[in-house]
Amino acid sequence: MIQNIQDPMIPLIGEWAAGLSAPSILLRVGLSFLLSALIGTERSNKRHSAGLRTFMLISLAGTLAMIGDLWLLGQMGNGLFLLSAAAVISTTMIATNSFFISSRNQIKGITTSAGLLVTCFLGISLGAGVYTLTAAGAVAMFFCLSTLPSLEIYLKDRSNHFEVHLELTSGGRLQDFVATIRKLGLKIDDIEINPAYVHSGLSVYSVAISITRQELKKFKTHKEIIEALATLEYVSHIEEI
Repeated sequence: MIQNIQDPMIPLIGEWAAGLSAPSILLRVGLSFLLSALIGTERSNKRHSAGLRTFMLISLAGTLAMIGDLWLLGQMGNGLFLLSAAAVISTTMIATNSFFISSRNQIKGITTSAGLLVTCFLGISLGAGVYTLTAAGAVAMFFCLSTLPSLEIYLKDRSNHFEVHLELTSGGRLQDFVATIRKLGLKIDDIEINPAYVHSGLSVYSVAISITRQELKKFKTHKEIIEALATLEYVSHIEEI
């Protein structure tokens, strides 16, 4: 049997915030705008494709959809949360179109796409009047987007595997590059010619590399290895991706 559990914030805000009334609807819409604006500002500051207005609109869509579903449920006595389901499906479609493959053969925008979907769920929970869950989710999401990238970079730098964007003076020097990599105690896991540069006259590759020599694992960072490879006369440009 499902128990009717009251949101812990309701006693602090007031019982009026639990039901559907003009003040509670305005509160939910206002909080939806405020919380999504904080998240959207963080994304905009990092110049991501989906910024302030996109996150605010996604959150608003979720909030309005849930409020609409609750109103219809109250009017008819029973029903399905069709508007909320439609909001999630629409957000998923938008999020799917938010990531792309860059000119350096990288998939971009996955974090922003996931953020849009989470923002929609935050809007839905806020529209349902579940203030504690919404606040906790918003704080967790903001922490994930603003703080964890530093930890992610640290873990990435400690990894024995990395990938580089490589530009050679000519395609014929690829064999020389491979031979040098092996002498340094590195292993090439994969080499792909970058399709964005196929007809440009440049010899550009995406190269996945593993560090196999113990001395390199202990004392060399990815940056130092790449700087050493950049000194090769046939390497026009190289950087980690």
